[in-house]
Amino acid sequence: MEYKFQVNLGGIIDLLANHTYSSPQIFIRELLQNGVDALVARRHLEPEHRGEMHLELPPQSGNASPVLVFRDNGIGLTEDEIHLFLATIGQSSKRDELFAQHRDFIGQFGVGLLSCFVVSEQIVVRTCSAKDETKAFEWRGNADGTYSIKLLDQKMEPGTEVRLYCKGGSEDNFRPETVKRLAHHYGSLLPFPINFEDGAATTLVNEDRPPWQEEFLDSDFEREAYLEYGRTTFGTEFFDYVSLRSSAGDVSGVAFVLPFSPSLAMRKTHRVYLKNMLLSEQTEGLLPDWAFFVKCVVNANDLRPTASRESFYEDEALAVTRRALGLQLRHYLIDLATSNPGRLKQLIQLHFLSIKALAVDDEEFFRIFFKWLPFETNMGTMTLTEYIKDHDVIRYVPDRDQFRQVARIAGAQSLCIINAAYTYDAELIQKINEVFPNIQLEMVDSQSLTHSFEYLTLAEQDEVAKLIELANEILLPFKCMVEIRAFSPKELPALYNVSAEVQFKRSIETTKEVADTFWSSVLDDVEAGLGDDALAQLCFNYRNPVVYKITRMRDETLLRLSIQILYVQAILLSHRPLNSKEMALLNEGLLGFIERGADVFEGWIQ
Repeated sequence: MEYKFQVNLGGIIDLLANHTYSSPQIFIRELLQNGVDALVARRHLEPEHRGEMHLELPPQSGNASPVLVFRDNGIGLTEDEIHLFLATIGQSSKRDELFAQHRDFIGQFGVGLLSCFVVSEQIVVRTCSAKDETKAFEWRGNADGTYSIKLLDQKMEPGTEVRLYCKGGSEDNFRPETVKRLAHHYGSLLPFPINFEDGAATTLVNEDRPPWQEEFLDSDFEREAYLEYGRTTFGTEFFDYVSLRSSAGDVSGVAFVLPFSPSLAMRKTHRVYLKNMLLSEQTEGLLPDWAFFVKCVVNANDLRPTASRESFYEDEALAVTRRALGLQLRHYLIDLATSNPGRLKQLIQLHFLSIKALAVDDEEFFRIFFKWLPFETNMGTMTLTEYIKDHDVIRYVPDRDQFRQVARIAGAQSLCIINAAYTYDAELIQKINEVFPNIQLEMVDSQSLTHSFEYLTLAEQDEVAKLIELANEILLPFKCMVEIRAFSPKELPALYNVSAEVQFKRSIETTKEVADTFWSSVLDDVEAGLGDDALAQLCFNYRNPVVYKITRMRDETLLRLSIQILYVQAILLSHRPLNSKEMALLNEGLLGFIERGADVFEGWIQ
């Protein structure tokens, strides 16, 4: 047996009105939106018709709740259309056919009107169709899902009047300053005049036009107009602007170059209009991910909005539009590289992450821009052009902690090392070899640096043999082998090196110490699959005065304590955490030194 769904109209209206939209103030947008569609429909019927909309707050006596009146001189509705557009929720072949014929309609007529129930318990619509001016109707819709229609006995000009009666708690949305502000906020780009009346005066709220709808005498006037629009719209002095026009999505507008470096975690949102009606100020997905250095104001005519009309559907049309707008931003950067390199340098200093993100994915763009891209090195920040000028090999470290460990050592040997741990840097450096195969690359770590350290003479090796033997004995339980070389800077007593495999095993051991029984058993299984022959390396620096002294130390107890402390210090200097065994070794070493010092002091007293 088949059954039909039981539809609770009151519940559907509550869902649409109270949960589909992000703010109750959206009702002003929906009134304007329906008004624009009615005006557009009448213009199809009467091409010379001059449409307009009015918002009014009539004076109320005593403590009566405020009433908002919205009027348009659009096409109006017949009785059949009232049922179709104001009382039908869902699909309708007739309605779908109408919207397919006229792509310049913004919304879906009555569906958006339901948002008015957020602020009003009852909506009263009076309307007369331009297709039949002899009849006018009144429709009263209630929040419980009921409505009534009656034929009015008075004549009415073609168009529609909507009355909203403020419900308790919504009084702020009916204040004159609020209604006027929202009308401008949502409708500032609409091609039809919007007049606001509050009993004292009538104000045109959408008088100004955006700069992309204007013509300018020269580029200087155009630039000032766009930047002034940015200042007025966002209250920000932008670095620059990019005019945007795309047949994909039928988009026009502007991208403002931010005057600061945005965080990668910051939401990339833009102010977007759909057919000149504000869709949202928080629209995402309009531009490629790399274009986080701009904030846009655009109008789109051919993109599909979601049900709430506060964002766009992620479909092929939006994807094509995104690529087209990204291409325009790319051309802007390339044009700047040829026309104003100085200004480009300023832009890169602000937004190098965006430039690098684009260069990673675009080989042609990379070829043009790689010489300007800045990188941090152990000798200061420099561009790749500056680096290649003084160094035959591009040396880089892809790990931040490794860079911090080797920076001083490399600098003491006159080696310039790039810190490629930042976002996109390692990918860009590796891309250099693909695009410019004649440039040599070398990935550096502490292990590779030790290959350039100076070996000791045979006589010196004999002098340090005892230290090496004892150190290997002490550190073997820590899976660490010891050697001694001479290297700079001499202030560094020892260098701790690990391979990727050893570092992974260290991470497992550290995690096991804080994990519960279940996860410890899982990590045991992971560790069991690794080899057991990989060892860390501790390289003592023979040029360091302390190391030089302990190589000649005859007190074995003191020598053991010294080795323990230098081992732990080297791990800490490599920016790695100590595990529990190494913490115990540190405590043992420190207490041992304190005890030896106390014994010596006590001997002096006696």
